Amino acid sequence: MNADLLLANFSKHVALTAEEVAFLRSLLRSKSLATGEFLLREGEICKYESFVTKGCVKTYYQDENGFEHIIDFSIEEWWADDLYSLLTQTPSRTSIKAIEPTEVLQISKSDLELLYQKIPKLERFFRILFQNAYITQREQINQTLSAPAEERYRLFLKQKPYAEKRFPQKDIASYLGITPQFLSTLKKKIGAS
Repeated sequence: MNADLLLANFSKHVALTAEEVAFLRSLLRSKSLATGEFLLREGEICKYESFVTKGCVKTYYQDENGFEHIIDFSIEEWWADDLYSLLTQTPSRTSIKAIEPTEVLQISKSDLELLYQKIPKLERFFRILFQNAYITQREQINQTLSAPAEERYRLFLKQKPYAEKRFPQKDIASYLGITPQFLSTLKKKIGAS
């Protein structure tokens, strides 16, 4: 289990002692996902915080017509979960699926609570993480509701410059709330400007 990326992620906000690192490592489990394999399925209860060390997953919900609506992509050094399901221990309304071969490090909800008790500064880290996730989600909602599709696409490319090479076009379109055909039109227009 390679926890170096995770430890570097923590070190952005908190410093851990060697003893704290050892305790943290004892609570982690690693999981590998093939492309198309689920980290979480709609209807399951999210039991883990998952940190992506390699690959990429998409978080989405499926509407009554079978269309996927992508909420987020998580690549290396990002977290993937259904926070609502994790915190309330209720069935998830979203699914999380690998779009590349993916490896994650996971910590269970109960071990996360233990971590907060034994290493209180990690509770601060996760509070900052959850606050940032909330802010990002609110901004994404505001953009979706108010910004024209071209502006959303340009912002998406600025925030995720790796997206065009790593994510399928249909997934990018779903994330932006447009059709793949309209995304093709936008790409041509932007390429011409």
